[in-house]
Amino acid sequence: MLQTFDERNRDILVNINGTLLHRDEAGISPFDSAVQGGDAVWEGLRVYDGRIFRLGEHLARLRRSAEAIAFESIPGEEDLVEQIRRTLEANGMRDGVHIRLTLSRGVKITSGMDPRLNQSGPTLIVLPEYKAPVYDTGGLSLVTSSLRRFPPNMLNQNIHSCNLLQSILAKIEATGQGADDALMLDERGFLAETNATHVFIVSNGVVETSSTASCPEGVTRAVILELCEAGGIGHVVRDITLDEVHGADEVFCTGTMGEVAAVTRIDGHTIGDGGIGPVTSRLSADFHRRTMAEGYRVVD
Repeated sequence: MLQTFDERNRDILVNINGTLLHRDEAGISPFDSAVQGGDAVWEGLRVYDGRIFRLGEHLARLRRSAEAIAFESIPGEEDLVEQIRRTLEANGMRDGVHIRLTLSRGVKITSGMDPRLNQSGPTLIVLPEYKAPVYDTGGLSLVTSSLRRFPPNMLNQNIHSCNLLQSILAKIEATGQGADDALMLDERGFLAETNATHVFIVSNGVVETSSTASCPEGVTRAVILELCEAGGIGHVVRDITLDEVHGADEVFCTGTMGEVAAVTRIDGHTIGDGGIGPVTSRLSADFHRRTMAEGYRVVD
């Protein structure tokens, strides 16, 4: 599962602090906090027919994350929406687009870790790309990573930060073992998430997922729980063992980048009958209908 280059993205314009630049000319200072220490927060947004699905929730999470790491200055929601709109309009984009929205603590007066060296305000990057959901719709394979997700007393996983080295190392492990992604456990050995998505299991018709103690509060995760509630599907948030994952009737992943994707193999175990299960199929269809019907209008 390797993403490929989309020719439509060859000449995209990237928005950096309100300035639109060709992708080959866009750049940030080597003194920027994102470069110096991954001191930045981010969101992934998806554009459907000129609308961004759950934009308010994404921007609220961006603000919470920035506040949690004591950013002194955070752009308001209206400013963020305006920069997103300008960027999409400049690129003529309105559908099938993924946006990576990054907010760093900004440029430092000299290299160093101390946030007091940041004296010029944050850096905002709006990066739009034509990008379809990235996961194979035929079913994913996962392997359990040797790395454990940090507990909240070590690093609050609900801070949606650009410090992604743990996830990258887990992804490297998975790729080395021929899997699509890595399944990650918390420090106690219970299910947390993958290196990139939230994970749900289905057992006896009940949809179950982990708490967000060792993984972010996912926007797509929340939608799936809403869909279960609305559709009368039993659902539980609890600690889930790896054996329960291996023995589940169905497993699926959720995220803005990949939407809803079935998992058919984990650690050499075939999940269910090896196909996409009925609950996964139903929730995937329900999610698609929700994205087509809802969203914040950004461009016409």
